Amino acid sequence: MPSKTIEKLQWRYATKKFDSSKTLSEEKLNILKETFNLTATSYGLQPLKLLVISNAELKTQLMPLTYNQTQVRDASHVLILCVEKNIDEKFITDHFKRVEGHRNTPRNILEPFEKALIANFSEKQTPEIRQWMINQLYLTLGALLTVCAMENIDACPIEGFEPEKYNELLGLNKKGLESVIVLPVGYRDESDFFINLKKVRRGVNELIIDMD
Repeated sequence: MPSKTIEKLQWRYATKKFDSSKTLSEEKLNILKETFNLTATSYGLQPLKLLVISNAELKTQLMPLTYNQTQVRDASHVLILCVEKNIDEKFITDHFKRVEGHRNTPRNILEPFEKALIANFSEKQTPEIRQWMINQLYLTLGALLTVCAMENIDACPIEGFEPEKYNELLGLNKKGLESVIVLPVGYRDESDFFINLKKVRRGVNELIIDMD
């Protein structure tokens, strides 16, 4: 018999049709927010932001910018996973100030690592830093999808949208952010054709290599 965790992962699917009459509770929404906050990122820098959209009019405006995928209109909330436009010295020093404040770690312990990280990022080109941030964002996406399954929240990660138009409509450029993934969340419409389709996966025996 599969574990409860595996049962939940079997239950989840990329929801194609949401029930627009059902809304996530504040408790469920806060679980997703905390998941985003608590997910691991490289160096603990969290070069990300999460937009949470519930406004029906705004969701409707987003639909044509998402190639008319109805999930963004009908979902309870639309989560937009964004990366920072720039990681500069201040961003890194602010992180170490938080470490110092939360852990009371002495400056003489933190300072060498802080300086090394600043030097490391100063040597990187913008495209390299952007790709690094996107890598961190996909870690959070995986965590969100798993937690959604555990909490019986339906979700559909979407890469098929027009980021520049999203950025413009939502004022992300002014916030120093760039949209990368759109994640509608809510509850499935029971008429969704994809609910009962079997999962198609390569399988554990093919994907996993045990090194004895």
